[in-house]
Parts: sequence; structure tokens; C-alpha cells
Amino acid sequence: MSVLKLPHTLLHEQADACLAQWVTHCRTNAQPSVVLDASALVEFDSSALAVLLGLRRALSVQGSALQITGMTPRLRELASLYGVLGLLEQA
Repeated sequence: MSVLKLPHTLLHEQADACLAQWVTHCRTNAQPSVVLDASALVEFDSSALAVLLGLRRALSVQGSALQITGMTPRLRELASLYGVLGLLEQA
């Protein structure tokens, strides 16, 4: 199992690079399951959701599962507002 950690800050400016780095890592180190620790994320915008969903999609294509742990109440609230909380919780 591979473990990734969200950074302290994940805004629009960092989103593409962050997702690309994780997708490359996951392709290189293929695992049946990837755990993403979101507990360190403090400063973020909706781009963080795009990164999480993009990683979930990329892992699904390669037959791997994503498990997100440590979602803060604020991140859960934003995901709920955008209607994607269910996708991230079942990831």
C-alpha cells in the first residue's frame, strides 16, 4: 500500500503539478490501494477537490483504489458543497 500526504497548501497554482506528480508516482509504484492523508491540508480552494478527484480517476483506470483519511471539517464541507463528498468518501 502506498501512502501520500496532502501538503499544507493546495491552491490552483499548485494543483496541476501536484496531481501530475502523484499520478506519475502511482503509475511507477503500482499498488492495489493508495492511502491519501489529508490531515495537513489547511490552505486550499476547490482545486484541491479537482486534484483528489483526478487522482481517484487515475487510480481507478489502473485498477487501484484510493482511500482518503484525515479530511478536515472544512474540506468535507467544500466537498459536500460541490456534491463530491460521496465520491471521495467511497474512494
